[in-house]
Order: sequence, then C-alpha cells, then structure tokens
Amino acid sequence: MSWAFRNSNYKILTRLVVVVLACWISSCSDFLDEVPDNRVALDDLGKASQLLTNAYSQASYAFTDWMSDNVSWTRGTSLRTSHLQIYRWEDVTTGPDELDTPDFYWFQTYNAIAHANEVLAVLDELPANTEEEREQKDAIEAEALLTRAYGHFMLVNLFAEHISPQTNSEPGIPYIKDPETTFIGTYERESIRRIYNEIEDDLLDGLQLVNDNFFENSGKYHFNRNAALAFASRFYLFRGDVNRCIDYSTQLLGQDPGAFIRDLTSVEFQNASSSIQGYPQLYTSPDLPSNLMLMRKVSLVQRLDFAFGPNESFYSELFASRPFAGTTDERENPAFVKGDNALFPVRYQSLFERNSLNSNVGTPYYIAIAFSGEEVLLNRAESYIIQNDLDAAIADLQVLTDRRYSGAPAVITLERLRSFFGEEDNPAFSDQLILLNYILFERRKEFIAQGMRWFDIKRYGFSVTHNLQDEISTIRLNADDRRKVLQIPQSAIDVGGLEPNPR
Repeated sequence: MSWAFRNSNYKILTRLVVVVLACWISSCSDFLDEVPDNRVALDDLGKASQLLTNAYSQASYAFTDWMSDNVSWTRGTSLRTSHLQIYRWEDVTTGPDELDTPDFYWFQTYNAIAHANEVLAVLDELPANTEEEREQKDAIEAEALLTRAYGHFMLVNLFAEHISPQTNSEPGIPYIKDPETTFIGTYERESIRRIYNEIEDDLLDGLQLVNDNFFENSGKYHFNRNAALAFASRFYLFRGDVNRCIDYSTQLLGQDPGAFIRDLTSVEFQNASSSIQGYPQLYTSPDLPSNLMLMRKVSLVQRLDFAFGPNESFYSELFASRPFAGTTDERENPAFVKGDNALFPVRYQSLFERNSLNSNVGTPYYIAIAFSGEEVLLNRAESYIIQNDLDAAIADLQVLTDRRYSGAPAVITLERLRSFFGEEDNPAFSDQLILLNYILFERRKEFIAQGMRWFDIKRYGFSVTHNLQDEISTIRLNADDRRKVLQIPQSAIDVGGLEPNPR
C-alpha cells in the first residue's frame, strides 16, 4: 500500500461464551476443542494473573465511526460487504470472524469476559499465605472484576439503547458472571437498568481492591487505578449521575488536570509531527500521563486503503472551525491521505504480527487508547454543564484549549462562543446550551476516528446523513432510528435464544 502523508507544512500526494461456542464449532476452533477438559489449571496466583491478559477484548469498536457523521463515501479504498452494511446502518451478515464488525466485537468481548469469570471462579481456592500474596490476590480479583464490568459496559452501549428513564426496562444484554459449564445453553437479555447495576457492582468492588504494584512494567496495559477511575467517570456520565462522574473524574485529575492532557503544542509533539512513525508512537506512548490504559486491538481500521474515512474538505473545515482568531488547531495535523478523497489523523500505528519470521501472513493490529485524561476532563466538563456550573466547565475546557490551539491566545468566554455559533441575539440559546454544543464539538475533534463519536450520537439523539457512491444521493439515520442499536448476532439469536433488536 502507498502511504501518503500530510502535515502542517506540506502535503505529499499526499464472546455469551456459549454462543461463541456454537459459532466456533463450525470452524473447529482449537480453543473450544480444549474447553473445558484441557483448560489451563489455575492452581496459583501467577497463572491466574497471566490468564487475565486475555480478559481484554481484542476487538476494536472504532468501526462505529463508519456509522457516524465523521465519514462520507470514500473513493479509492477497499470496501467490503460489511463496510457497506455498517455505512448504511444495515444488519451485518458476514459472520463473527470478520474483523471490525459488530459480530466480531460481540464474540471477542464475551470471550474476554469468559477469561475473567474463569479467574474469579477459582480465586478463593488459590493459596495466599503471605501479606504480599493476599494483596496480589486482591489485585487479581480487582482486574477480573474491572475487565468483566468494562466488557459488559461496552456491549450494552453498542447492542442496546442508551440508558435513560425511558429505556431502563428495555432489553440489554446477558450479564455473564459464571464460567461456562453447559455445552449449549440459552440466555436472557436482562434489562438495561439491571445490566448497569451489575456493572456498577463489579466496578466499585474492583476500584476498592485495585493495586498498581503488581503490573511490573506493563501497568498501562492493565486496569490500573487511574484507568478504573476513568472508567467510573465514563460510566456515571453515560448513566446520567453527573455528581459521581465529577467525583471520580476529580479523584483522577486532582489539583493539576493539565498533567493528564497531552500538549500537542509542545516542542516534543511538534518535532514528532513530521514522522509517520514517531508521531503515533508518541501519541500512544505508555509514558504519557494522559494515556491511562492501552489495549492491543486486532483490526484494520488503521489502514489507509480500507473502508471509510473523513472527507478531506470536511476534515479541514472541522479543524479550521474554532472560536479563536489567529490560532491553529494542532489536532488537524499530521494526517494521512486515505483513499482518493479522505484524510485520517495520525493516531494509530498500523502494526502487523507475522505468523512466522518468513511469513507474509499474520495479524494486523494497533494500540488503542482505551482511556485518556482528555476524556475524563471532558466528562467532568460536560457534567459541570449539566449541573449549570458553567464557570467550572469553562475552566476545564480552558485546560484542554491551552494544549490544543497554538498561535494567538485562545481564551474561552461565553461571548466568544455565542459569536462562534452565530447566536449573539438569541436568548433562547442559553449559555448552558452553548457550552454543551461546544463541548460536543471539541469531543468530536478530540476523538475523531477512534469510535467515540457514535456514543454521543446515541446519547444525544443526533441524526446522521451519509452520501452514497454517486456522492449526490443520500441516506439518513433519524434521531430515534432503531438501527442505532446494533443487531444481536444471528448465531446468538439462533443458538443462545436471545431476542433480536427490533427493526
């Protein structure tokens, strides 16, 4: 493939688990041949801890960006059937083995949850004779609880309605807490409210026990304490409990929230901006305080010859739009050229693990930022806005602004934002509403191509319009469209007995 590069100075052309079981039977999975008779004997804490490395789903949810208003029809890339179905908000029919699809995310995430449950099922029986071993056992339990909670949280937010007083009793997903002992079983979708309660129980229990001392040099690839706090921040924001969102966000951010925000205006980032390898390595570095937890994702979303991306004119207009004259939004560049008419921000390394030293086949992957300081700061600011504490929200937004916009001073004021939105003479457009619109605008910039925009579309009921191949015809996803809820995989319906989402 050809890598075209664009920066600020130049542009060169430029698993549940049973349902997984049912699916994998047909493909003679070695893993299922070994479960349960040949499973790893979890007879000490070290083995339990090692097994938890598989409790993090290897599937990426960044494919949701292809459903969002961040992308349009992209010419010159490989467009698979699943890409077209996702782009058109159709139920994906390509099966659980295809990367970057809802089915792949469902099965891989329930598979990760299964590993957490295996550890939790045996943990009480494992010997812990010293204080250090008891602390290690608590840390292992914390990680298992947090990964189980996180997996279910992401699943319910993709395959069910966004939680609200109106949707509390709607079907969620199965919450799996026990290892699989039945070859073929059926499950029920618990209500969204109950799923959130189960997640909260695991999350809070995990937070109480989490201990960063047992991750050695790989702490950012595990549920460390800061990542658990960031998860709590997102959980309570989505649940609508803004007081607790603020509480957990503040526990993380402390007195100096800027310490958790990467400074894109810094010499370090500016110097890295001319390197197509150096910039994403820096951006996703575990040494950055802003990167709270990293995950290896088996995916192709980082490929520039693959699927959809932000149209070049939209991308440029998005980052050119700002309420601060004489400034540059450093998030715009560097960017890759994607296909013939799109751009893609340099955030991910396109990595590849060969099956053997001399093999040309293997596994494509990238390192994803699962939680970041930027998200936590924006979560808190949004919660302040909902509370109508606008001064506190502006203070948080200013922390981000200082590290995103270079050039002339960029000072956030309500007057400046009102002018930016063209609402100087509209008293119906309240200051609270102005700030809410602005924070969603900043969140869109901050997380473009990372899959986060889709959750804002669901949370706030935005509509989405996509153009089609002729780049004139359009299709529309309405604010209350049921297709915003991803369809339960067909095998989970056929074998697991789950009811499908209405269409």
